[in-house]
This record gives sequence, C-alpha cells and structure tokens, in this order.
Amino acid sequence: MKVGLSLSRCVRDVYEGRVEENDVLVIIARTDVDPHNDEQWNGIWVGYLHGGYSNAEWEGLEEHEIGMRRVLINLHDDGKIHQPRKFGVRPPRMKYHWLDCSVIKEDRSPAAQRAWEQYQIIEGLSTKQFILKDQF
Repeated sequence: MKVGLSLSRCVRDVYEGRVEENDVLVIIARTDVDPHNDEQWNGIWVGYLHGGYSNAEWEGLEEHEIGMRRVLINLHDDGKIHQPRKFGVRPPRMKYHWLDCSVIKEDRSPAAQRAWEQYQIIEGLSTKQFILKDQF
C-alpha cells in the first residue's frame, strides 16, 4: 500500500502505470479541488501542465487530459484524496511523494509479532523523547 504526498505527482504516477490505483491507500494533497467541477479542474490542469502557482508536473501530457482527470476522479470518488487545505491546513511540499506502508494483519507469524512489538517500543521511546524535548 502507498500513501501519496502530492496530488500532481501521484496522479501522474498512477496514470502512467508506475503505481497501481488499487495500491493507493490515500493521497494527502496540498490542494483544495473538486475534480468534478470543470472550473476547478481547469485551474488544476493548466497549473500542473504549464506551471505558475504550482510546478509544471504534468508537462508533456497535453494530449492526456481526459485520462488524467479520470484517474483523479476515481481516486477522489473512492475516498483516497485527503485535502487538508479544505480544513485550513497547508502542508509543506515534500521532496518525495510516496510512502510505502504495510497494513498490519492480526494473523502475524510469531517473528513478525516480535518485530512489531520491538518497533512499537522504539517508536514509543522516540515519541517520548520528542515530547520531552518540546517541553523544554
């Protein structure tokens, strides 16, 4: 499973087949767009195609507007697009745009269970360290 951190780069990866649509858990986008709204779509399309307020991430895809929009609508309608700007949050642009994640199943092997428990201990220590550091 993948968590995306860029609407433009992730939609392009799905459209071009580098990432399967079914492998996308969620894309946390820096946008506030409804892909069903023609005016909003046009703004996104032109911006990602030619740049301006955003990077020209879709440069070279001039002939692929319908397919790109279809991918975005599918992801949106499947509930896989989270847009923090709709709630007043403006996340920063990241250098990377995909995170790989594992969905933990309850029927883990004993070795996987031990590894998971050790990871939780390390994560807990790290979290507590950050909490303490932030308090001083």
